[in-house]
Amino acid sequence: MSGFSLSSEPFTLERDCQAVMVPQGETVSLPAGQIGYITQALGGSFTVYVEGNLFRIAGNDADALGKEPPPPIELASDASDADVEALVWQQLRTVFDPEIPINVVELGLVYDVSMEHPAPDQRKVYVKMTLTAPGCGMGDILVDDVRTKLELIPTVSEADVDLVFDPPWNHSMMSDAAKLETGML
Repeated sequence: MSGFSLSSEPFTLERDCQAVMVPQGETVSLPAGQIGYITQALGGSFTVYVEGNLFRIAGNDADALGKEPPPPIELASDASDADVEALVWQQLRTVFDPEIPINVVELGLVYDVSMEHPAPDQRKVYVKMTLTAPGCGMGDILVDDVRTKLELIPTVSEADVDLVFDPPWNHSMMSDAAKLETGML
């Protein structure tokens, strides 16, 4: 995969910026003035092509690319568990593999979500998820992305993400929309 296409958007980094190499998962620092191309901007993070390599840049570093960071998440003060669970699923749909323009929910990577109340007005969210391949170098990054995005939800004090490989993921777990997007339907 070259990473670059005619629809890629050119950029010049406005400041030094942390990035994660795709698919290795190694964190690096890209210097201010670095030029490249944004190849994917989904879920508040960016996949960029720089000097023959792909990198993932988190949404909180959007300003380095000249972009706006994602807006804060809002939750009504009288929100029910059902409201929070709906927001959990909405947040999970903002987590993307940097190489695949499909979110982890539509890919069928999320097996289960549950919540408990460790204290009044606090929720702990449990997520059981998998990867498309056990050796995926981005596995820890995706797990951390899920955890970070869920902990942005007001009243969620902790997100516990359990990475499992039983049952093993397969293409039948993808939604029809994901299969259509990948040409498998």
